[in-house]
Amino acid sequence: MKIGVLIASFFLFGIGALQAQQKNMLKLNHIAVYVENLQKSTAFYKDVLQLSETPEPFHDGLHTWFTLGDAGKLHLIQGAKKGFDRDKNDHLCFSTNDIKTFINNLENHQITYFDWPGKKGEITTRVDGVHQIYFQDPDGHWIEINDEK
Repeated sequence: MKIGVLIASFFLFGIGALQAQQKNMLKLNHIAVYVENLQKSTAFYKDVLQLSETPEPFHDGLHTWFTLGDAGKLHLIQGAKKGFDRDKNDHLCFSTNDIKTFINNLENHQITYFDWPGKKGEITTRVDGVHQIYFQDPDGHWIEINDEK
């Protein structure tokens, strides 16, 4: 009987602790990307990445917002200075269900893409079978596209 009460208590307290953890979980609100030319970057993210623009709450001409669905939003901010290289390890990653069609879109926009080692026009196949490519936005921010399964 005591063991049953202990197990029931542990189970109930365990669920309460789990619910408390889930209640306090963080979720992504937005990612901010600092850009030099807002109009050029807005066109890139809209036309090349095909992201959907959302209403801009500040109405100051210095910001563009895009939806990322359940993941949150992408926020472009005007005002970055130019002149430094960015490391590919620091990148945004988006998944697609049709990487070949996405690559065709890149080629139509004359965007050069690379595999992870840096070979132009090549696709990396990870050990888990996921295909991935990398390219840069107008400010040199690296972007990965993969066909995560």
